[in-house]
Amino acid sequence: MKFKRFLAALLTVALVFSVMSVSASAAVFTTNVETTSKAVYMVNLDTGITVFEKNSTEKMYPASTTKIMTYIVTVENVQDVKNTKVVIEQEVLDELLGTGSSLSGLEYFSGQAVTVYDLLNCLMIKSGNDAALLLANYIGGGSVQKFIDMMNSKAQELGCKNTHFMNPHGLHDENHYTTAQDLALIMQYAQTLPDFNEICSTVSTYLSIDAEKEYPLITTNHLIDKVNGGDYYYEYCKGGKTGTTDEAGYCLCSTASNGGYTYMCIALGSPSVNAHGEEIETNGAMVDTKALYQWAFDGLELKTVIDEKKPVCEIPIALAWDQDTVQLVPQGSFSTILPKDIESSSIDIKTDIPETLTAPVLEGNIIGTATVSYANQELCTVNLIAAETVERSKMLYFLESAKKILHSQWMILAISIVVILFIIYIIITQIYNSKKKKNRQMKARKKRRSSSKRENN
Repeated sequence: MKFKRFLAALLTVALVFSVMSVSASAAVFTTNVETTSKAVYMVNLDTGITVFEKNSTEKMYPASTTKIMTYIVTVENVQDVKNTKVVIEQEVLDELLGTGSSLSGLEYFSGQAVTVYDLLNCLMIKSGNDAALLLANYIGGGSVQKFIDMMNSKAQELGCKNTHFMNPHGLHDENHYTTAQDLALIMQYAQTLPDFNEICSTVSTYLSIDAEKEYPLITTNHLIDKVNGGDYYYEYCKGGKTGTTDEAGYCLCSTASNGGYTYMCIALGSPSVNAHGEEIETNGAMVDTKALYQWAFDGLELKTVIDEKKPVCEIPIALAWDQDTVQLVPQGSFSTILPKDIESSSIDIKTDIPETLTAPVLEGNIIGTATVSYANQELCTVNLIAAETVERSKMLYFLESAKKILHSQWMILAISIVVILFIIYIIITQIYNSKKKKNRQMKARKKRRSSSKRENN
C-alpha cells in the first residue's frame, strides 16, 4: 500500500506539471457547441492540452463532485478498503435529516458493519451523502471537521488555487467552492488511485450486507447508462461523477475515449432551476459534455506541427569551401491537438536565428529557435540545430584573418603612427637639408669674399 501511495504521489507531480504546461501551450479552440454550463474545462489527457474552456478559473459550487476528493482522502487513509469495515451509525446519518440529500440506502442497514469499499460504491455510483458522512466520521476519528481539513490540505497539495471544502458531500455552503480547472486536477489524481475508474464506470450493482437485505445502486451518470440514460447516453463515456444542487446547478466530471484519444470534461453550473424556482428537467451539464466530446472526436486530431526530419530554414555560412548555407532542423518533433481540416498555411513558424554563421559548425549545434503558432496561439518553441557538420577552409580562414588584422583598429593605429612618423621624418629631413644647404651657401659666400679680398691686395 505504501508503494501505491508513493506511485500515486509521483503521478500527482506529473499530472500537475502536465496541466501547468497546458496553460502555457494550450490550444484552446472555438466551437459551435453552445454550452449552458457556466464553467467548462476540457483537456486531452493524452497530451495534457486544453482544447476548450469557459470561465475555467471562476469559483463555482461543486455539489456532489465534491465526493471525488472524499474518495481520495478515504483511499489514502485506509490501507485495505475491501476488508476494513465501518459501523453504520444512525446518529451520523441523522445529521442529514431535512437536507434533501441524495442517499444510498444505508439507513436500511443501521447498526451493521459495511466495508469501506461498499461505502465508496455508495459514494460514487449512487452519490450517497450518507456514505460521505460515514466515511468522514470514520477516518476523522469521530470528527468530520478533521476529515474536511484533510480534504483542504490535499487540495493544496494537488495545486488547486481556488478550492475550499466545508463538507464531504457537497451540500451547499457559501464557503464551499472550487473551479473547473481545480476539479480537473482532482479528477486526474483520483484516476491514479485504486478502484476509482472501475467504480466510476459501474452502471449498477447491489449493496449486500447480509443475505436478507440487498439494495440496488444505480449510477447517476446517464452518459454511461445505456438502459436509463436516454438521449444523454454516450457510448464512449467511461465514467465520472455528477452533482446537483439548486445553487450549484447541474455539474458533471467525466472522461471519454474513442479512436485512441481520451478527453476529460468538467462542466459546472448549468441551471437546474429557473427564475421561478421550478426545476429544469434537462441536465445541461450532460448535454454540454456529450456535445463537446462529439465535437472533439469528430473535429480534432493529433498532428505533427514540426518534424525533426524536416528542415525549417537555412542560414548563410562563411569560411566554408564551396558551401554558402546550412540547413537548420528542429531538435525534436512536436505534435499537438489541432482541427482535422486545418490548412498548413494556418501554422505559423517564426525563427529566431543569427544573420549568418561562421565555419566550423558541428551537426547538432543549437543555432536558434523556432516558435510555432496557430490562430495567434503559441503552441511550442523548439531549438533549431545544424543539420550537418561544415568544416572550415584553412585558406579562407587565413585570408579572412589577414583581412581582419588589416582592418583592425590596432593595425589602423599602427599604420597611422608609421605614416605620422614618416611624415615627421620627411619634415625633419627637409628641415635638415634646408639648413645644410644654407650652411653650404654661407660657406660659399664667405669663400668668395675671402678670395675677393686677396685679389684686391
